[in-house]
Amino acid sequence: MMNLAILFGGTSNEHEISLLSAAAILRNLDRDKYQIFPVGITRGGEWYLCRGVDPDRVEDGSWEREPGLEPAVLAPDRGVHGLYALREDGAEAIRLDCVFPALHGACGEDGAVQGLCALADIPCVGPGIAASANAMDKSLTKRIVDAAGVRQAAYALVLAPDFARDPGAAARAAAEAVGRWPVFVKPCSSGSSVGVARADSLQTLEDGLAEAFRWDGKVLVEEFIDGREIEVAVLGNLEPAASLAGEIAPAQAFYTFDAKYRDDSSKLYIPARIPPRAMEAVRSAALRVYTALGCRGLSRVDFFCTRAGDEIVFNEINTIPGFTSISMYPKLFAHEGLSFPALLDRLIGLAIEEGAHG
Repeated sequence: MMNLAILFGGTSNEHEISLLSAAAILRNLDRDKYQIFPVGITRGGEWYLCRGVDPDRVEDGSWEREPGLEPAVLAPDRGVHGLYALREDGAEAIRLDCVFPALHGACGEDGAVQGLCALADIPCVGPGIAASANAMDKSLTKRIVDAAGVRQAAYALVLAPDFARDPGAAARAAAEAVGRWPVFVKPCSSGSSVGVARADSLQTLEDGLAEAFRWDGKVLVEEFIDGREIEVAVLGNLEPAASLAGEIAPAQAFYTFDAKYRDDSSKLYIPARIPPRAMEAVRSAALRVYTALGCRGLSRVDFFCTRAGDEIVFNEINTIPGFTSISMYPKLFAHEGLSFPALLDRLIGLAIEEGAHG
């Protein structure tokens, strides 16, 4: 039986979504294959081993009030190759075969946890350090995708010192660089649409930048693409496979945090309502982006399909996509006959495979 740690919670603004993903993963893992060690990370950054925790208590956040929580650390020492559970009577070393970081956002999918696992020589589900870091920072992703020759929206990068020095000038320069209204404002290293805003004027752009700088020191201002929101799930290491694309029809003006997780009137269409030529193009583009970034294991690659011409435009990539009950990534593979438990098995197997070659 394999010893598997599931990391959840975390210090990022996506803590709540991590709990939902982890609960779904815990419910779908085959307990005959894995000895599961759930490790919860509080918003303050404290790590606790939660043996036998009920997934419902992970989901609603009440795991932090579980009796018998054990402070824990993931040791970088390769001799330990796992966790230390810290008790009053001493530390218990728990050797791990794999780590599944059900963590979203900073210190979860940005290379930090991936680096810790690399130091410990423990296979980790998902892309490695460099791919995770480059995918987390949307401004770096943009440069790599440009070099890969995949079409994306026009954009401008705004830095916090420039905005602080002269907010109006920074907003004007970004608007001029993009070239037309409306635009979207996005923190470079935030996910789940946190801090994202639409702007139709210099004043709303300046307001959107001010909000986005609450979350990050670098902010993208992007051209608005009038198109369907399309997502492709990619699975694999050196020979990845792309799912059919799915489509999101947001209940709100765009796919905000609330539209994703709190408004169940948003619609998902699998497969996406796009012509065969566009479907072929988006799957090919997803693999090009995934390969250019050096991803392993999994990612969800997001695009627009323009309403005028059905052209494919890259939006962003998520290296630890949501695994909630409404998340597109597991739904796309379920549509193709790969069940949630089988998908988890495959992801863990890919991590072991990559670790053996790493």
